[in-house]
Amino acid sequence: MFHQHVKSFPSNFLWGAASAAYQVEGAWNADGKGLSAWDVFTKIPEKTFKGSNGDVAVDHYHRSKEDVALMAEMGLKAYRLSVSWPRVYPRGRGKINSAGLHFYSTLIDELLSHRIEPIVTLYHWDAPQSLMEEYGGWESRRIIEDFNNYCVTLYEHLGDRVRYWVSLNEQNYDLHHGFITGMHPPGVRDRKRFYEANHIAFLANAKAIESFRQHVPGGKIGPSFAYSPAYPLTSSPSDVLACENAEALTNDWWLDVYCRGTYPQVPLRYLGEQGLAPTIQDGDLELLQQGVPDFLGVNYYRTTSYEANPLDGVSEGAINTTGQKGSAQETGIPGLYKTARNPHLDTTSWDWAIDPTGLRTGLRRLTSRYGLPILITENGLGAFDTVDTKDTVDDEYRIAYLRSHIEQCRHAINDGVDLVGYCVWSFTDVLSWLNGYQKRYGLVYVNRDETDQRDLRRIRKRSFFWYQEVIRTNGGNV
Repeated sequence: MFHQHVKSFPSNFLWGAASAAYQVEGAWNADGKGLSAWDVFTKIPEKTFKGSNGDVAVDHYHRSKEDVALMAEMGLKAYRLSVSWPRVYPRGRGKINSAGLHFYSTLIDELLSHRIEPIVTLYHWDAPQSLMEEYGGWESRRIIEDFNNYCVTLYEHLGDRVRYWVSLNEQNYDLHHGFITGMHPPGVRDRKRFYEANHIAFLANAKAIESFRQHVPGGKIGPSFAYSPAYPLTSSPSDVLACENAEALTNDWWLDVYCRGTYPQVPLRYLGEQGLAPTIQDGDLELLQQGVPDFLGVNYYRTTSYEANPLDGVSEGAINTTGQKGSAQETGIPGLYKTARNPHLDTTSWDWAIDPTGLRTGLRRLTSRYGLPILITENGLGAFDTVDTKDTVDDEYRIAYLRSHIEQCRHAINDGVDLVGYCVWSFTDVLSWLNGYQKRYGLVYVNRDETDQRDLRRIRKRSFFWYQEVIRTNGGNV
């Protein structure tokens, strides 16, 4: 679709950047904070790149004012942060840790003093370790009440100042690696347990949204989904069918529940035949209907291409966590689909396809299927960055990536997508979970690596100044 005249971004467009508590805060045991699942999991040998962890991360907990000052200098309109559940409830429930709650309240006040809209993510993977040990975290329905209690606490203390909330972040990605690849907590490989835990997470998400309506009536809330639109590798009907299978099982399975409150029928039937369908109890479907969001958060990094996979074909392959380009292996489900490298696209050093047009394609698909406003909660490029002798970081490759994706956002808006904002992942460099600190995403460089926290000095990258101009011109310089 070519537009003769392309309209500008809306005047109230939320130009933002994002982070997550475990990836930036550090202070892992400070001021009464309890252990998270990741505090424990990252200490298991060979689980992360060079044994990296978030004990210090980039020390945002102690440097939040400095970081917010940089955001204000850039001119950010919005900042997406997450709250660490065990920082507020050290044991997941029970007594509130007032020091932890005070940190987030103060951070939000600091953002608002600089006219930066806070977007608060309720859950970005850091489940309280005590709940993991007590009843298995997301494998028990007991977590629904505990999570709801935690969410209501935040609504009551922060809801007077926060308009935009994200309920669960990348439930699909986190639980996939928790229960299928074993690369996230709890580190098991059991597809049945995956679908059961995923259903419980859906119920917790819906309950949190239901409660939100009562406590923050003027606010907006929605989940954030790791969206990778599916492509067929070729026009062969077998590849097209494989693509349909993948779209249904890797995207629709989550999006239909989030946005419609119902499971899609084709994958539900398949999983039932395989003995993998989740246990649906009385009242579950009614609760899911109560969780339809105000907007859909989209974390977009890539598209994925698929081809046919026979019954004796490819299963789970190795994931590239080192940055050695070309080391990722094909992965799939025998009889349904397998991934394949798209010959028309370049990739990052971590083998993620770079496809800005795929973002526009995905936004259009979501708009046509669900009709909800969309907030891009993450989009960015993980790359090897270096500081030169002039103490600068020339990341033209990141600028090119962001520019091309923001261009497609503008085209999507002209296509009819109700896009309310765009958050770059990430504001500062962060701990990239399994990938350590070498996979840098930030607009601001942080001087540390996997084994040496150094001085944690903040250095503005060239992309910092470029995005500053994007915001100043409301996308006019893209």
